[in-house]
Amino acid sequence: MSEAHSTILSSILSGLSATIYATVGGIAITIVLSFVAGLAMLSPSRTIRFISRVYVEGFRGTSEVVQLFWLYFVLPALVGFKLIPLFAGILVLGLNHGAYGAEIVRGAVQSVPRAQREGATALSFSPAQRMFRVILPQAVVEMLPPFNNLFIQLMKSTALLFFISAGEITEKGELLRPVFGTNLVFIYGVELVCYLVIAIVITIIMRFLERVGARRLGRRPPSKRQRLAEKYSQSGVSG
Repeated sequence: MSEAHSTILSSILSGLSATIYATVGGIAITIVLSFVAGLAMLSPSRTIRFISRVYVEGFRGTSEVVQLFWLYFVLPALVGFKLIPLFAGILVLGLNHGAYGAEIVRGAVQSVPRAQREGATALSFSPAQRMFRVILPQAVVEMLPPFNNLFIQLMKSTALLFFISAGEITEKGELLRPVFGTNLVFIYGVELVCYLVIAIVITIIMRFLERVGARRLGRRPPSKRQRLAEKYSQSGVSG
């Protein structure tokens, strides 16, 4: 490896920690907001449903970049203090993707068979007991595949933190471009590999959680052969 390649690699990898912090922090906030807003949209209270719907539609319907600029540039002008770039980025990632996650939670809860709710009611469970002992354990398993996609999308969105100089991978690569302009293939190749590795790690963790959740519910996770058969059958129908 040449000296230029070594410098590029070490510089980009120095931004890996910021990307991982942003991803993990954003996922943590996303999970919390997804459940709070998703369950709030199912509340019997019209006011709570309205507030949660305003949050979901507001953050889903506006640009994530503009949200980032508002939090990092506009908010300090309004309240007089400025957030740390990485912290501001984590907040925006969580707020934005939490709005999408709320719909995942709402849909998964509503997908639980009605018979399960009626059975819990027949056992004289309170509404809280029905939700946390019967409905959510089944709904969470259904949430995991779409949450896997959402978390990967969140991880890729960490590249937007380049606009506020949060020190993540993309920013490190862009700072190298004027100096190592003849090595653009290597610079962006390293960035692609970094994002791909993180995405694979997220997928491995989520697939493991899927298997654990399925076993706890007495379900048998699909084998590789079944997944391939389903994939080919879907492609045959679409063709």
